[in-house]
Amino acid sequence: MNAFFGLLGRILGFKEEDGHHHRQRNEPEGTKHSQSLDPIRPKSEPTLSGTAGGSAQSSQVTSPFKAVPSGSPKPSPSVSKPSTAASSDPFNDSKILNLSQLCDSKILNLSQLSRSKTSSPSPSPFKATPSASSSKTTSHTPRAQERSAKQFKAVLSAVSPVSPNQQKETVYVQKDTSLIYNIPEDIKDLIKRDIVPGVLQKPLSPSTYKDYFAALLYAEDFYIEKWTDFILKDVTLELHHLTINKNIGDNDFSREKVCVTFVEFKMESIPERRPYLLSRDFVFAKPLDKRDTQFQGFVYRVKKSSIILAEFGDDFHSQHHSSSRYNISFSFNRVCLKRAHQAVEAATDASFRNLLFPECPFRHDLFALPSLYFSNSVLNLEQRSAIHQILTLKGSAPFLMEGPLCTEDQGLSRAGVVVREAVWQVYQRSKDSRILVAAPINKTCDVLMRSLKEEIPDSEIFRANAAFREIDAVPDDILPSCFYKEESECFACPRLQELQQFKVIFSTFVSSFRLHNEGINAGHFSHIFLVDASSTSEPEAMIVLANLANEDTTVIVTGAQGDRSGWVRSPIARRNGLQISYFERLKEFTPYKNLNPAFIALLDPAPESDETNSH
Repeated sequence: MNAFFGLLGRILGFKEEDGHHHRQRNEPEGTKHSQSLDPIRPKSEPTLSGTAGGSAQSSQVTSPFKAVPSGSPKPSPSVSKPSTAASSDPFNDSKILNLSQLCDSKILNLSQLSRSKTSSPSPSPFKATPSASSSKTTSHTPRAQERSAKQFKAVLSAVSPVSPNQQKETVYVQKDTSLIYNIPEDIKDLIKRDIVPGVLQKPLSPSTYKDYFAALLYAEDFYIEKWTDFILKDVTLELHHLTINKNIGDNDFSREKVCVTFVEFKMESIPERRPYLLSRDFVFAKPLDKRDTQFQGFVYRVKKSSIILAEFGDDFHSQHHSSSRYNISFSFNRVCLKRAHQAVEAATDASFRNLLFPECPFRHDLFALPSLYFSNSVLNLEQRSAIHQILTLKGSAPFLMEGPLCTEDQGLSRAGVVVREAVWQVYQRSKDSRILVAAPINKTCDVLMRSLKEEIPDSEIFRANAAFREIDAVPDDILPSCFYKEESECFACPRLQELQQFKVIFSTFVSSFRLHNEGINAGHFSHIFLVDASSTSEPEAMIVLANLANEDTTVIVTGAQGDRSGWVRSPIARRNGLQISYFERLKEFTPYKNLNPAFIALLDPAPESDETNSH
């Protein structure tokens, strides 16, 4: 076996593919609505990812990526029963791959096998399991503590046949090779006793930045870990029929109504006695009379702080009876936290300082623009001035634009129109421009992209999606600009050479990590728009900037007055600044606080008669 791995390693240039589940507001990257437990399948039966395990002596190598052509019907992602070994952890996003697919997609780095620090067995599929358990530090030195908090998971494992009669084959399971970022024991002990870590009592500065935000993320992680084993026992589930917008979650484009059946149950109303649940957290229902079966759904809404509405798939509803009773457990995804940790570390590079702590008291226009032709003729003076300023920028400190959030019920808000126009102006003025438009949620990305598709050819525009975003949630006119891997029922990125050719890319903050993971270097994008950055935490915004921006990147950050992230669970993290956004923090620096028009644009809200809810 070692000889085989050695030969394979010499032949192939493997690298890790981002394939994690993560919950980014209403963006689940792995929500297959229901599941029951099942062993590894023979080759002919699909797995959760839709890719069958194949023989090591596989045949042709074919491209794993496929662009969905315009006008094509959406593939119907089936709700398959995952294998116990490969998919029992809902956040492990394991894919069963045959050897030819490994060669083609290059998702594994065999050299990491020898460097892996930990290799743990598959967690129990019957309860929510923490992605990483903390271990005690063996040394008190800072370097040893840092090593303790950054362990790796194993990359590859071989799964044996489940019965002697099954055809012998080697099935490879992709493992999560990203850093785990275990909570250091000293910080965990403080948080457990509700004591604020010392670094959070110091001013935020370049020297404390990494440790400051790491401590906040550890506090959030501790809260998730604390409720991992929480179980509601012997619960009766009631079914409720509600009429909601057709696109469940954050993609209401058609405004068409549909009747949906939700599962409702009640939890303890005292926060200290139950987990703080958010939309798209995973819910697991295990029937008391079926020992080896459980169904996976997700939280749709929390009403009155204690009534949970959850959505499950047809597998659940086909067996449910009003007298059925269940044990209920939950899972909270750590992938966003891991990516935030990585971004906070990357942001400490000295060349990145002016993006974190801008000190420029003034800014020179690099060049004078000729009279601008605006594709939108109804732009007012403030909007035109903001666009003009964006077009004269080059690197240096970020440019802030304060106004309503960029999308509203009817489409783009006044701020969204400015972003759309500025992207188009940058695109058509320079053939060398490369633009990334990132937002916290899918809806904002999709609405902005839709507004530009008439101006920008499909060959030059790309929508990066979370791997397991539900394909039915992607608008039909956006889907042709995505890459969907039908055999594994997931979205992917094209190869690096193709990815680099797109002039405009849209992504959520968290999913932008996929671009970095594919090999896009910091500085590749000439312009990065962080849209509605006030709605999320600073570490989440850093997933975009720390991996994809450098001192030459022009960064535009938009946000709304008074808007803050509502997605922080930990009381310590909430009280000590994790809800304060990158946008809000930058506003305290001199050039922004003084309302210098070279650094910040203020867009007056729309007149009251025209104003709509933009959140």
